[in-house]
Amino acid sequence: MTEIAHRPRRSALYMPGANTRALEKAKTLAADMLLLDLEDAVAPEAKDEAREAVCGAVKAGGYGAREVVIRVNGLDTEWGLDDMAAAVAAGPDGVLAPKVIDGGDIDRIDDAMSRAGAPKEMGLWVMIEMPKAILNIQEIAEAVGRTRLTGFVMGTNDLAKEQRAQMTPDRIAFQYALGASVAAARAYDLAILDGVFNDISNTDGLEAECRQGRAMGFDGKTLIHPSQLEPCNRVFSPEPGDVAQARDVIAAFADPANAGKGVLKVNGKMTELLHLEEARRLVHVQAAIEAMATGN
Repeated sequence: MTEIAHRPRRSALYMPGANTRALEKAKTLAADMLLLDLEDAVAPEAKDEAREAVCGAVKAGGYGAREVVIRVNGLDTEWGLDDMAAAVAAGPDGVLAPKVIDGGDIDRIDDAMSRAGAPKEMGLWVMIEMPKAILNIQEIAEAVGRTRLTGFVMGTNDLAKEQRAQMTPDRIAFQYALGASVAAARAYDLAILDGVFNDISNTDGLEAECRQGRAMGFDGKTLIHPSQLEPCNRVFSPEPGDVAQARDVIAAFADPANAGKGVLKVNGKMTELLHLEEARRLVHVQAAIEAMATGN
């Protein structure tokens, strides 16, 4: 599966591994990422069946430009090592590991991937869903330089359980955890996805939470139902005006007349070199979104 530079990760849809119809339907859905789940969405008695179904589906392909990630059970469970071996052999874009709490966990998971034969380019995503993970978030992020660590996925349901916190519309109980995780992700150049929204029928609530997540700096959001894709993709897509401004910023700094300048005025806005980097990222993301929409 080909990596896209600055690939869009607006929507990441969990798909239950034991549901073969869902795995097939996922090939037609407008999700940037698919999180094929062997953990929470699968009952203990169905773990082996789900592993076979998910890994067979990934090997068969047909998911197009969608980023395909397999969520395995923890290495400390009876299914973890078998999940890891099968997932790596299937060749997804990445593996998602649950319930990490420190940098040592990242090293152990990365080592397990290596032992299973994972190529260096296979990504390692980790669930940030335990209070100790929040307390150790910088240590976890620092593993990016020595492992395959690619990004964080917030597990707000597990955080709510572990913190004995209530899920309120403003998510005030999770502001520290969410903010600290975004800061660590940005400091160490990791992707980061917001947690799920549980009320499938509440479209307005979902959109409001997507807007909050985007304002906080998340790349996208994890979802539990295909009906949540459209509002999520819309909210996390670059605004047309922002893309146009980004292109003008790139053009302005590329103009020979502005060679050596660190600060320019672009369309009346003071623009520095730091804005150029973000402009390039935004244009790359928009191009990737358009390519996915056209099937290229």
